[in-house]
Amino acid sequence: MSVHTHTETGGPLSGLKVIEIAHVMAGPVGGLLLADMGADVIKVERLPGGDDTRRTTPPEIHGESASFMIINRNKRGIAVDLKDPAGVEVVRRLIATADVVLENYRPGTLEKLGLGYESLREQNPGLIYCKITGFGTNGPYATRAGYDLISQGMSGLMSMTGEAPGRPPVKLGVPVGDVTAGILAATGILAAYIRRLTTGRGQFVDTSLLEASVVHTYWPAALALATGVSAGPMGSAHPVAAPYQAFPTQDGWINVGAISKATWEGTANVLGAGWMITDERFATNGARMANRDALVAIMSDILRSRPTDDWMPDFERAGVPAGPVRTMAQVLADPQTQARQMVVEVDHPVAGTVQALGCPIKFSDGHGVTRRGAPLYGEHTRDVLSELGYAAEEIEALAGRNVVGAR
Repeated sequence: MSVHTHTETGGPLSGLKVIEIAHVMAGPVGGLLLADMGADVIKVERLPGGDDTRRTTPPEIHGESASFMIINRNKRGIAVDLKDPAGVEVVRRLIATADVVLENYRPGTLEKLGLGYESLREQNPGLIYCKITGFGTNGPYATRAGYDLISQGMSGLMSMTGEAPGRPPVKLGVPVGDVTAGILAATGILAAYIRRLTTGRGQFVDTSLLEASVVHTYWPAALALATGVSAGPMGSAHPVAAPYQAFPTQDGWINVGAISKATWEGTANVLGAGWMITDERFATNGARMANRDALVAIMSDILRSRPTDDWMPDFERAGVPAGPVRTMAQVLADPQTQARQMVVEVDHPVAGTVQALGCPIKFSDGHGVTRRGAPLYGEHTRDVLSELGYAAEEIEALAGRNVVGAR
């Protein structure tokens, strides 16, 4: 069962005010992490249209985009026409009260509106301004638009993903550049915030989809830097250890990671093939790497004799790291996923009770704070503007002129 959490209290970032002027994925993921840790994240969506992810359907729940809801919960939302000077003024007044701005528009977009860091820091010297771009704010590609697919290709990730050399490049099944850029953004923001606590000064924080993808290549980069050799695709196998990959079973697949002497011997015993421990082809990791094809063939033949779940207790008793290859639905229903509160339920005014991924960081004085579902378009515009000192008649006038969108 998923955990239903609905509280307005707690969170280590309680009191931190974040203005998210971001769309689609990288920026919203960063905002989600900060919101889950207790920050008051106010999402500014453009008027008209809003975040493009609102139209990323299917899937949808009662007409609401599931893709939008899963990465925008815990945020308050306002809609503003940034092409109208009065709309820009609304956002400037909002930022004047904030600790953080997080944005991922194409370089130069917000700067042209007077909403870039250099302009905003004049009114708010303590402001932390984080910008996520495709390639960073300097260098020959700085002005290019970027998407996760492009960053995966240009970072080398796609050259190492797939079954074997000579086949078409394969993208990772998840937008690793987008998600990691959001994580890096949240990390950079918190580092800048810690610095501000001692200096009182904010600063500009800059990361990109390219860097967020490159950062996953530590070991392949070590190989290339040391030898000039670029790693290629190896399926699920490991470039310097064996066995360390997925093997077929009677009803699916199982990953086995035996990279030490003890775990290799445990693997051989689990398989009922103790003779492999002393066989010169498999006695050492180097020998197993040199004879990987034979090793994989033998292990596959044995592992195919039983279902995945039958093998798991044996590997666990032997202390060998092993695990099934799960589908997404199986992952979400797994008791460990549930125990770690990685599936939560939130209330949404249209979609009702909605399941979502939980906060991946746990704190001893309380887990991530799940307070509300994703905002409806313009749901909190009146509340936020009222907090900024706008009178009710001023808010209605702005709404009447379509400077802001309010429900």
